[in-house]
Amino acid sequence: MASVAKVRPRHRGVLISFLLLVLIPAIGSAVYLWGFAQDQYASYGGFSVHKEEAGSAIDLLGGISALSGGTSSTSDADVLYEFIQSQDLVQRLDRKLDLRGIWSKAKSDPVFAYHSPGTIEDLLDHWQRKVSVTYDNGMITLRVLAFDPVDAQRIAKAIFDESTTMINRLNDVARTDALRYAREELETAVARLKAARQAITEFRNRTQIVDPTSDVQGQLGLLATLQQQLAAALIEKDILAATANAADPRLPSSDLRISVIEERIKEERRKLGIGEGVLEGDAFASVVGEYEGLAVDREFAEQSYVSALATYDGALAEAGRKSRYLAAYVNPTLAESAEFPRRDVLFGSISILLFLVWAIGVLIFYSLKDRR
Repeated sequence: MASVAKVRPRHRGVLISFLLLVLIPAIGSAVYLWGFAQDQYASYGGFSVHKEEAGSAIDLLGGISALSGGTSSTSDADVLYEFIQSQDLVQRLDRKLDLRGIWSKAKSDPVFAYHSPGTIEDLLDHWQRKVSVTYDNGMITLRVLAFDPVDAQRIAKAIFDESTTMINRLNDVARTDALRYAREELETAVARLKAARQAITEFRNRTQIVDPTSDVQGQLGLLATLQQQLAAALIEKDILAATANAADPRLPSSDLRISVIEERIKEERRKLGIGEGVLEGDAFASVVGEYEGLAVDREFAEQSYVSALATYDGALAEAGRKSRYLAAYVNPTLAESAEFPRRDVLFGSISILLFLVWAIGVLIFYSLKDRR
């Protein structure tokens, strides 16, 4: 007859450890979850930051519309994501809604309820447990838990309102910066244009020439006429020399005419700065070069002024409209039934975790014992 297996002390120890480390804690968690843990209601919401894109004179004259845009809508959403998890927002909503009171209503729940009064750091930790924020591709999804469905919805709405205020504040800062930068650019452009025009005025007063380029055209025309006259006089002299005798009085007159025309041509060449020397003052070519340089400076200053003025007008127009706004694609919901805590999931997770810890501990114990 087979002998009855006896329970060895080590088997008894394993059984006791299972009771102490797995069964009793699992039963305790079940008692808490179904006996003390209070129902929590979830309010869901979703929103994203949108940025208006509108063509303006700024885009046409230099693409400076980024001045009034500030950061992109994606970076705004990044800022908003961090803001929703910040201590600043928690303090604001605590003053506005009394978060401590809302989350400490379930006084019989030692785990999921907030224990008043606590520090702001304690409230922030509890906020991160009750408010879940996910961010994906510029879209922010929100889940708020509370022991009352109305409270959960109120908190979600307050988060949306404060986020809207934050976006409006970013708008104001961007508009203020854009106006300041545009105004500074306009003032610089005005000063540059005034300086360029003043330089032109001083040049005209000094040279007594309104537009040297027009004078050059006149001088070149006169020089061409003189050269034609010189050629005609030379031909006339050659004909006269061939047909008249040496004592003909028309010959000295022809020579004098040729000499006068040549001297006039030399004089006009000196004025243009292309002769063998120049008269008093700068050569006319140098004067023209100086004027052209001043004219280029003035033209550039005028273009800069037009661009800066368009930028400033665009910034003023931008200041009158809302370039960023918060768009809710899911308005804060009002729950009809409690979703949390998910007791079955929590109980199963706790039981599995306890069993794994116990099993690993038993394996380690027997492994060490077998080595002895």
